[in-house]
Amino acid sequence: MPAVVEELFQGRTEVISSKPSAEIPYIVRQAADEAAVKSAALAATPTLYAGMPRKSVEISERINADTWKIVVRYEAQEFEQQEEPEPVFSFDTGGGTQHITQSIQTLGKYGPAATDKLGGAIGFDGENVEGVDVTVPVYNFSETHYLPASVVTAGYRVGLFRVTGTVNSGGFRGFAAGEVLFLGASGSRRGTGYDDDWEITFKFAAQPNRNDIRVGDIGPISKKGWEYLWVQYAPEVDNDKKQVIKKPVAAYVEKVYPDGNFGALGIGG
Repeated sequence: MPAVVEELFQGRTEVISSKPSAEIPYIVRQAADEAAVKSAALAATPTLYAGMPRKSVEISERINADTWKIVVRYEAQEFEQQEEPEPVFSFDTGGGTQHITQSIQTLGKYGPAATDKLGGAIGFDGENVEGVDVTVPVYNFSETHYLPASVVTAGYRVGLFRVTGTVNSGGFRGFAAGEVLFLGASGSRRGTGYDDDWEITFKFAAQPNRNDIRVGDIGPISKKGWEYLWVQYAPEVDNDKKQVIKKPVAAYVEKVYPDGNFGALGIGG
């Protein structure tokens, strides 16, 4: 005859905690040996109890020749905590291009009409100061962070949108206020679950604040990194060369990007 497995209600234990478990005793009858007990227990006891998989079957007592007491243990699975990747940083100092109309210094003047009255104006053609495109120091950098879904809400994403195109109102990553421009962020969810983390890349560009700029005889001029400096020119007669030139007569520093609170990015300062 096949073995009979019956649950014993006395002696059942259940642990409710961060790692729940349960132990359920059974009687196995008409089993000649341990192998028969094991076979009967595995066939008759549930593989899952209260969401917990069956962990083990233990023979705790042999009552008589063919009657046995066993304990089936159920235990919640341990899910290995997956550590989030460290933030990833990248940068380049390739610089940016800027159109300037003033040189740092005029190093040479040649020809009969050459004048020292232009004050560093570049490319004066008799009517206009044409200027030149130059590479200026711009430090481009990006950071990729892994943020929990509880942080990357719709409100947070709108906040990123509103900070895009602003300059840091306070110190950020070792740069002074006004030196860092937030270029925006791009992100994607790392999985299909609503609570999966997000991978977000933040892009920035930095230019130094300066307080030593000179335009001809004008200066020193102070300008924060992302403020814009432009020069006003006026005609002037160069009596020595008997010609009308244009000379810088005023310089203006304009604020073209609003200040932003980079604390809203949620990646520290």
